[in-house]
Amino acid sequence: MAAEPARGFFLTLEGLDGSGKTTQIRRLTAWLTAQNIPHTLTRQPGGTETGDRIRALLLDSKSSGLAPFTELAMMFADRAQAIDQVIEPALTRGEFVVCDRFTDSTEAYQGGGRELGSEIVLDLHRLLCGNLQPDLTILLLPDLQTSVSRARRRNLRQIAEKGADENRFEREQFDFFARVYSKYREIAAREPVRVVAIDGDLSVDQVHSRVITAIAERLAQWQPRFKTLV
Repeated sequence: MAAEPARGFFLTLEGLDGSGKTTQIRRLTAWLTAQNIPHTLTRQPGGTETGDRIRALLLDSKSSGLAPFTELAMMFADRAQAIDQVIEPALTRGEFVVCDRFTDSTEAYQGGGRELGSEIVLDLHRLLCGNLQPDLTILLLPDLQTSVSRARRRNLRQIAEKGADENRFEREQFDFFARVYSKYREIAAREPVRVVAIDGDLSVDQVHSRVITAIAERLAQWQPRFKTLV
């Protein structure tokens, strides 16, 4: 009887919209492919048929009347579905899972930005998500003002080019994003082993290098066959 595959590796990428996550995820998946590491890429909200419907409601500017607790509940509905349908099956197959946002985002945006606090977010994560924790989280923290401005420009460009309006959060005041940013820093300080924060306005290549170094070091600890990557 063939041995069961080793459980996979769960990586999340976090940061404000405009922090450069999309670019780094694209380069990371190319690196994983070059290393012949089987991987699954997903995102939150979204990544499943149900999740994509939730995402459309959460991010559309026309959903301006959502109460903070409604927003929180929708985030966790999306996450529970993604864990059941995408993340856990891929980890069981032994794959490297790359997830664009996870519960840290909810703690930062709803716990910090919406001022609901961390406790309710962490309690819901335990209850609804089985307290699933990433093996490693990469947190991108470039300059706050730069990130916000970049995200707003990008979303306006997407509206003009594709008619897709995912601009609801970018319409928030700067104080909202300052609270999100502060909560992300709080999470990184609280969990220094899991969370690797990459600060400052670095070049795309510099950030990519730091991302790959952090991942390679953690993979080497996870399975000996990856020691050659370090």
